[in-house]
Amino acid sequence: MNTYLLLKYVHILSSVVLVGTGFGSAYYLFFANRTRSVEVKAEVSRLCVRADWWFTTPTVIIQPVTGFVMVYLAQFPLTTPWIALSLALYVFAGICWLPVVWLQIQMAKMAHTAHAHGSALPDSYERYRRWWEGLGYPAFVSMVGVFYLMVAKPALWN
Repeated sequence: MNTYLLLKYVHILSSVVLVGTGFGSAYYLFFANRTRSVEVKAEVSRLCVRADWWFTTPTVIIQPVTGFVMVYLAQFPLTTPWIALSLALYVFAGICWLPVVWLQIQMAKMAHTAHAHGSALPDSYERYRRWWEGLGYPAFVSMVGVFYLMVAKPALWN
């Protein structure tokens, strides 16, 4: 297997892990947040934070590294429309994702503390949850757009 194909394999695999982990975590925390169980919220939010550290963070780094090397090897200019838009969408998703990670960590701490003390969640938990969801939707849609652009490589403008 040549270098380009190996990089492409790693790039595709890491994109699946990135989006799959993000979607899976969002799915479980979304529904955990709809329960009345502080214990469920504490456990699921703890696991979502762990998934972000173990899976999402490494793939967030692997994606641009492998992508830029493949662009270099294929001799595509970064101004190629589908590449430029992919990069813009990836950066936008990252701008949404960074606060989402912080919010998840805070939500996990609040839920853990409330569960440990047998108390209700603070009002800020609900505010953070709304922001977490609100930032998650555009990040996910952006990543779906990146997938489309990577596969279709459409001629967008010239």
